Amino acid sequence: MKTTRSRRFWRALVGVTAAVGAVTLTLSGCAPASSSASKDILRVAAIGNASFVQNFNPFSPTALGMSKTAVYESLMVTNLAKGEIVPWLASGYEWSDDGLSLSFDLNDDLTWSDGEDLTSADVTYTFDLARKVLGEATYDYVDSVSAPDENTVTYTFNRPYTPGLYELGVQLIVPEHIWKDVDDPAKFQNPDPVGSGPFTEVDNFSSQSYDLLRNPNYWQEDKADYDGIRVIAYGGNDAANIAAINGDIDFGLGFIQDIQKTYVDVDPENRGYWFPAVGSTISLTLNTTQAPFDDVNLRKAISMGIDRDSVVAKGMNNYTHPSDCTGLSDAYNTWRDDSIVSQCDWTTYDVEAANALLDESGYERGDDGMRVTPDGDPVEFSIGVGSASTDWIAVAQVISDDMKELGISAPLKVQDWSQINQALFGGTFQGNIAWSGAGVTPFEYYRSAMSCRTVKPVGEEATQNFQRFCSEEADQLMDQFAAATTEEEQQSIMSQLQALYSETAPTIPLFPGPEWGAYNSTNFVGWPSEDDPYATLSPAASSTVIVLTTIRPRD
Repeated sequence: MKTTRSRRFWRALVGVTAAVGAVTLTLSGCAPASSSASKDILRVAAIGNASFVQNFNPFSPTALGMSKTAVYESLMVTNLAKGEIVPWLASGYEWSDDGLSLSFDLNDDLTWSDGEDLTSADVTYTFDLARKVLGEATYDYVDSVSAPDENTVTYTFNRPYTPGLYELGVQLIVPEHIWKDVDDPAKFQNPDPVGSGPFTEVDNFSSQSYDLLRNPNYWQEDKADYDGIRVIAYGGNDAANIAAINGDIDFGLGFIQDIQKTYVDVDPENRGYWFPAVGSTISLTLNTTQAPFDDVNLRKAISMGIDRDSVVAKGMNNYTHPSDCTGLSDAYNTWRDDSIVSQCDWTTYDVEAANALLDESGYERGDDGMRVTPDGDPVEFSIGVGSASTDWIAVAQVISDDMKELGISAPLKVQDWSQINQALFGGTFQGNIAWSGAGVTPFEYYRSAMSCRTVKPVGEEATQNFQRFCSEEADQLMDQFAAATTEEEQQSIMSQLQALYSETAPTIPLFPGPEWGAYNSTNFVGWPSEDDPYATLSPAASSTVIVLTTIRPRD
């Protein structure tokens, strides 16, 4: 089974990966005085928490974002803008005829930043290390991995599992000669990393900014031909927006009101943005381990009571659009089953229908007009959202106001993302504005929404399926999808998954998340755009490494 398949079928064979959470992907604080422009230093905004800690461990959930986009690299890279994977450390791949063996061919002359060779032994070592750090259930479909020669890695599967192409392909590779001497890889902060990426040399590190200078031994000698990148911490969208408007940022921006007027029109010759709605689906996520949120009728009634047009207008400045009942983002338009969308109504704003469903389901109004469960308990939930996310706070406020029409109290719970995530990941929350899994196909989206295999007991940290919804039927369908070898089979199974999602409403989808991206080309040119979607215009995506190795200093 050679790599002569059409690109479209290559996409169909690709699985997906868990999305890393929304704004918590990046760290933040205030712009330091050292953020002045330099033609050959790319200034990147990092938005989210308070300050930086010098942690470049790619296995750590608290690692600096650039660990996974500039320091370490993977065999392949995803580009959601095109719905495809791009060969990176690997030049290609090959499946065995029975689908139980997957081989990657590495590029020639790969090197680490310390000058040592990067070989297939590093890839096999990383696989074993990932299982050690993340648990034996990691890559449970793989029986063994081997390195027949220095440029070939072969994974032997215990069952047909086509998403393995993507999941194994995007695993960040670390050098065996460094990590074999690390006593506790899970806790190792790796302050001075040795990587294969374009920018590996840590310089001028502080809690508010740090520089990553160019890898002196970068294997793509003609790429990333500039001095380095400076990552600057901002406490939230507002602080980053002010810096960007003032010209203190070259790359990276979050939500900003009327970006054309407030940012681009200040310097239209050099500034641009691109917000494709191909990111993680943003949902009102209710904890299904807690009654009454385990009731699908309640979840659907709440959904019908949400004015998504207002959510998108007031909360997202119309940068995206309302979700439909498949929950799929625009990255999956070719997978969407329009016949399912046309037949469902639970993502359509209809207060009268929502109240009727609540009445029919036994959620009566008390004398004060507020709903109670059949057991007499109040129907209420808090909506958790991080304080740095001004856009999502506005989204949550619209929902909270809408719930009053249903007789449901839904106050906002606005805290630092670290506090919000502790409850969200641990399963102790009631409601939250949260993100989904995302990847090249919808496989990961539905796995993160309703697979029993992604459900963690309350108290154990979940990285997906925060609502802890379990559908054995969904797992059966996902197994069939993973084993399918034709587009027709996969499309048929994916339609069944869409129908199941619509039937069970495990989450309440609001809108497909925009992949935020803005640039200032005063110092660097060659940015991706809607007309040239070689990557998404984001500093925190798998395809960010493509951006970093494609842009160049202005002449």
